[in-house]
Amino acid sequence: MELRHLRHFVVVAEEGHITRAAERLGMQQPPLSQRIKAIESELGVQLFRRKARGVELTEAGRVFLNRARATLAQHDGAIEATRSAARGEQGRLRVGVMPTALFHPFVPFAIRAFRTAFPMVSLTLDECLSKEALERLRNDQMDVAFMRAPLTEPQSLIVNPLLVEPMVVALPSDHALARRGRGGTLSLKDLAGETFIVYARQLGPAFYEATMAACLKAGFSPRLGQEAPRITSALSLVAVGLGISLVPACMQRMTMDGIAYQRLKGASQPKAVLSLASRRGEPSPVVRNFVSLVRQAARNLHTDPGKSSTIRRSG
Repeated sequence: MELRHLRHFVVVAEEGHITRAAERLGMQQPPLSQRIKAIESELGVQLFRRKARGVELTEAGRVFLNRARATLAQHDGAIEATRSAARGEQGRLRVGVMPTALFHPFVPFAIRAFRTAFPMVSLTLDECLSKEALERLRNDQMDVAFMRAPLTEPQSLIVNPLLVEPMVVALPSDHALARRGRGGTLSLKDLAGETFIVYARQLGPAFYEATMAACLKAGFSPRLGQEAPRITSALSLVAVGLGISLVPACMQRMTMDGIAYQRLKGASQPKAVLSLASRRGEPSPVVRNFVSLVRQAARNLHTDPGKSSTIRRSG
């Protein structure tokens, strides 16, 4: 018995009339009558009682109708689920996020937009530094990662630059430069005599390298103080007066007692890059949909910041 035979039976049961069922199915009445008889013969039971003006289900026919409908629904559901998965509407997505990335409003906005557009995708977030993220991407333990570095693209990965933001200086709130620069800006040369707190130098060296390059461009080699494993740890060290630190401007959203943020001016002002990394030749439509949506959001942000709230589902 084939699925199409079950569909024939269901239509006859719904119409209660062989001729009307045949018209609905787009076939002749005699072949449909023969098909119903063949089903009854295969099952060894009577499914319909013949009446002068049609047919009606027997008790066995009503049971068979319920099971036939369930079988057809399961079959149709399996087909739709498969097609949905092929469109990237179902599946899973593992997203890596650098510790500073979530402080930029673009990242949570893009993730929320994807979840709205693809609610059937199971999405998980994993905070990690750049070297950890690259390793997990290569080992298929992560699908995409918001990176905080202008990476040279490894052969196995694609790195999409999304946006660039300035870096600012985090100072102890009672620091003389914090008071002097209040309401204005500082130059990097103003920081030449300060102790710099660096963070994630080994596992996420982007900000350390940006700090060193900017200071050298400004004409001095920075004096390095205690190294912190994460940017939040670095800010804690700044708050207790152990030094200053250069951080992405979005970190100003993180208020902490004892810290003042000041903007920097001049040609040597360091920048913080936000990128999205994914595997080259990625076969997953879920991942491709995410990358496409995030890139579209970044383009909207560059052309008109107001448009970032109107991300549409790709495809």
